[in-house]
Amino acid sequence: MNFELTEEQKLFKESIRDFASGEIAPVIDEYEEKQEFPYEIQRKMAGLGLFGLPFPEEYGGCGADFVTYAIAVEEIARVSASLAITVAAHTSLGSLTILVSGTEEQKKKWLVPLAKGEMLGAFGLTEPEAGSDAGATKTTAELSGDEWVINGTKCFITNSGTDISKIVTITAVTGMTGGKKEISNIIVPHGTPGFTVAPAYRKMGWHCSDTHELSFSDCRVPKENLLGERGKGFKAFLKALDCGRVGVAALSLGLASACLDESVKYAKERHQFGKPIGKNQAISFKCADMLMEIELARLATYKAAWCADEGRVYSREASIAKLFASETAMRAANMAVQIHGGYGYIEDYPVCRYFRDAKILEIGEGTSEIQRIVLARSLGL
Repeated sequence: MNFELTEEQKLFKESIRDFASGEIAPVIDEYEEKQEFPYEIQRKMAGLGLFGLPFPEEYGGCGADFVTYAIAVEEIARVSASLAITVAAHTSLGSLTILVSGTEEQKKKWLVPLAKGEMLGAFGLTEPEAGSDAGATKTTAELSGDEWVINGTKCFITNSGTDISKIVTITAVTGMTGGKKEISNIIVPHGTPGFTVAPAYRKMGWHCSDTHELSFSDCRVPKENLLGERGKGFKAFLKALDCGRVGVAALSLGLASACLDESVKYAKERHQFGKPIGKNQAISFKCADMLMEIELARLATYKAAWCADEGRVYSREASIAKLFASETAMRAANMAVQIHGGYGYIEDYPVCRYFRDAKILEIGEGTSEIQRIVLARSLGL
């Protein structure tokens, strides 16, 4: 067994860390405070190829492996969870579904600009009454002549309302088969009559990540906008979701690592009772626990990414990584604030933002409860 990154991956990791610390860190707090999407940073990230890492070069991507993709998300998340989820949602949900299920024409039309970062990818699955129970989708798409007529609402959709959000792929009920819903994936371009993007949510965290509710009222798109086979949309989405869970695990890993870095730094600088607080086991043991859990989360995350690169079925590994890494991030953020004491509750210290950004990691891409259901079912329970 070899746990070492390749030399190329090590150099890539170093370059993304330098970019994050040099280009993102100095300005991200301002964007977070204003709750604005950071277009300038996004363009720089596109210039580095970060929005097309795992996609073939023939479609505008970098042809990198999923381990490299996980490295990028982790390093960006050390500085900004908002930007990390922008990359992760774009890659695993908004773009990967087109790579996996799209026709050659769809890939050339949509995947190329997505991989180049000229557009942001979004996927609309969640609805007001269909979250963890994604099969309860109520949005419908009825074939009328050469068009799909779409009606329904999607909520909590990342990357769906920026100036470069040009399309969203949605799940919709396209009929009934054997008494069960036939769920399909359909690409809907922005600007299509009947497609409305609501104002951005005001969220607890991820303040400069773009998130909206989407509504469709007799929204008509060409029938060739069907992505993949009719009635196979849910299965195709579940494949992309495995990649998405690895992305969220990598994001969690980066955020947790940032919590540890800030905690160690503060524990060395802060003095109480005549010595650095890090000399007290009450503090040092918290840092030790963070370190242990982060290392275990890293093993799980990179194993899942490696399985993807090997072409293996990795749904269980993805769920393990997402579950453990997200809960590790939440625990690390909680301990980081505790170590900082009152200062941890002040916006001047980054752990305050880390705490706000951590909670959603236990919810998005399948809640912790859903991950445990997946794992239990993998045991035949």
